[in-house]
Amino acid sequence: MKKINVGILFGGRSTEHEVSLQSAKNVIDAIDQEKYDITLLGIDKAGRWYLNNRSQFLLNSDDPKTIALKTGRDVVLVPGNEKNQLIGVFDKTAAANIDVVFPILHGPYGEDGTVQGLLKLADIPFVGPGVLASAVGMDKDVAKRLLRDAGIPIARFRVYYQWDQESLDFQDISKQLGLPFFVKPANAGSSVGVSKVKNEAQFHQAVKEAFAFDNKILIEEFIEGREVECAVLGNEKPVASRVGEIIAQQEFYSYEAKYIDENGAILQIPAQLPAETEKLIQDTAVNTFRVLCCEGMARVDFFLTKDNNIVVNEINTIPGFTKISMYPKLWEISGITYRDLIDRLIQLALEKHKGERNLKTSYSGK
Repeated sequence: MKKINVGILFGGRSTEHEVSLQSAKNVIDAIDQEKYDITLLGIDKAGRWYLNNRSQFLLNSDDPKTIALKTGRDVVLVPGNEKNQLIGVFDKTAAANIDVVFPILHGPYGEDGTVQGLLKLADIPFVGPGVLASAVGMDKDVAKRLLRDAGIPIARFRVYYQWDQESLDFQDISKQLGLPFFVKPANAGSSVGVSKVKNEAQFHQAVKEAFAFDNKILIEEFIEGREVECAVLGNEKPVASRVGEIIAQQEFYSYEAKYIDENGAILQIPAQLPAETEKLIQDTAVNTFRVLCCEGMARVDFFLTKDNNIVVNEINTIPGFTKISMYPKLWEISGITYRDLIDRLIQLALEKHKGERNLKTSYSGK
């Protein structure tokens, strides 16, 4: 059988650029080379796309603090050109025919529907949720409102914009949400720009920090409880993995704890939970996945209180794929190896695209 050519899309303009590089390296190393050819598409921090050589596409690849994209040959995407979607800018020759794209982009300009929209316009199948789910999942404000309307438990929160800064009142917010509370950018991931606030001095610095990453921020009540996560996989019939727990060794599960400090958190996989509690989390994860119109994959993060109540914290539509990331680890404990997980995600992308291709794109009347 002819191999499927998978375009691995990684890097990007977001603050999670380096996380994406780590995730891409792991996917590239693990993908079934007997079944798939790969084309590496690196995006630098300025948003420029490159065709990269597999043997030398990263600098400092073993150091998460200094890992960097090594730029390759400039490339452009040609929407609608089924045989040669990627064209080298300088030599004007066809570079590759992509059968499916695996976006391993975290945060804005990759996980937020922008790249998904581009690939949809180009009629190229891609792994993961589509435009709507990606955009909604990235915006914590919109996602939480949809979940709240669907009856899914979330923490109390308030939303503020850049132009609201002068009216932000610490005393008023602390009365509404209690202390401590969290301040976070509405559109960011991996705990970038997130602060835990215990007093007024911390509040002003936290607001400044969050607004450095987004024009909209959330101020959210602190939920005391265990941090647990559940992976979801599928299109029309999504299924949930076993549940894992994150035991943070810092104030909270920060960016450093997730990707840099190997001792920043303990991952308990599977989490030590009563069977009925795990089932409730799994069912709620799938329900969250469906309410937010997801396809392919997502990871749903929860708080589990002492009374065994669950609260959805957020959804990640392109979860991390690094060697210490929860999403592949959860599926591994659930019976799907890293390599098989990549294969399933690619097949789900192709199935989804085939179904979309069967829809009518013109109307000629009855």
